[in-house]
Amino acid sequence: MNILLCPLSDGGYLYPALAAGRELCRRGHRVSVLGRAGAAPFAAEAGLPFAAAEEFGGERAFDAARWGVTGLAQYRAVLRAARQARADLLVTSVLCNGALLAAEVLDVPVVVIGLSVHLWTYRSGGADEPQYGRTRENRTQETLALYAATREQAGLAPRPTPPGDASPARSPLLGDALLLRGVPELEHPGAELPPQVHHVGPLAWEPAADPAELAAVDTALARTGKPVVYVHLGRFFGGGTPWPRLNATFTGGRYQAVVEQGRTGEARPGPDADILLVRKPWLGPLVDRAGLVLTAGTSAPVLGALLRGRPLGVTPNGSEQPVLSGALLREGAAVHLPRPPRPDPAALLDAAWHDERLREHARRLGRRLAGAETGSARRAADLVEQTAQQPATSRENHGYATSRPGPRGRHEPLGGSTAVDRPALRLP
Repeated sequence: MNILLCPLSDGGYLYPALAAGRELCRRGHRVSVLGRAGAAPFAAEAGLPFAAAEEFGGERAFDAARWGVTGLAQYRAVLRAARQARADLLVTSVLCNGALLAAEVLDVPVVVIGLSVHLWTYRSGGADEPQYGRTRENRTQETLALYAATREQAGLAPRPTPPGDASPARSPLLGDALLLRGVPELEHPGAELPPQVHHVGPLAWEPAADPAELAAVDTALARTGKPVVYVHLGRFFGGGTPWPRLNATFTGGRYQAVVEQGRTGEARPGPDADILLVRKPWLGPLVDRAGLVLTAGTSAPVLGALLRGRPLGVTPNGSEQPVLSGALLREGAAVHLPRPPRPDPAALLDAAWHDERLREHARRLGRRLAGAETGSARRAADLVEQTAQQPATSRENHGYATSRPGPRGRHEPLGGSTAVDRPALRLP
């Protein structure tokens, strides 16, 4: 089977897709990766052939920060790349409306790799779930509106919906299967997921850390010798800058911070703050050096922290952050660190550091995730294979048959046969 991975190219989305792709490749499938040019080294390290979306007209089409406005470019890039690769199935990320539409036009199945929690309305239950920020219904309707807008831009007719049927199971956002990287404990108790939504575990993979870079980190941390807090800045959706709070917390206090800048803008560490600013494609070794993790509540740092038994302090803002943070608070694995002018952040940090009950809850949830991680890629690959075998009764036939053999009687993977030996790609 020819499989095209077309996830968002940010690490939190790309790496889980590569983890699944490696297992699918091990099983004998031909797996190719489509993404922005900067993702090429990571695909190469994962051993998978790669094609740059820019070569297919997909400039910035796989940037997570622009997912809501680049759907049309993503649709066109995936359509062209999948045709060149003669893809039998697509694997994409949650929020990739363009890839969902390309799968429909190509008449091939699409598997969506989601976050660690379900973002949208449950099939049933969850009515008593505390609402952190927007409701699930509001988030679902807004995301569906963006999907519908991309569909219209692509010149596709509105998706037909049986009268009176607004079942979450029929949502186009789920693809043919949606794989969640968390565990059932992160969903609201008693809530039922749509039938095509499955927990597969963390799908943990990241590029190997450079030894010289790690040595430089250790040298910098040794200068003060203070206990280390890992801070992973996610996107801030109009919520202001976190730097005044970080500077107040780590200036003249008991702790030092390694701050992963991530996708945030200008860094503003204070001149006397015990802050080491980094921008790395890996986080595991940095979490290993820390005793506590501070985050807005995005999936990558949360899963990275819990898999290593580290408790969290959360300050959620947008996207999945309120939903995931709410789950962590319910499970007792995190504390909420409210924004100023709330209590002294340094005092809250110190209380969290010494809270043994918090640490035990984090270790317990981490053990559950670590158990799910054993075989996580296998479960994902199983579901991809099962999805490929299901009859596609709900998809329209647009006259494109990926089952036709290519030259020499087989399909050609996108970008050549190996991650190292790749011919130059050009639009057909």
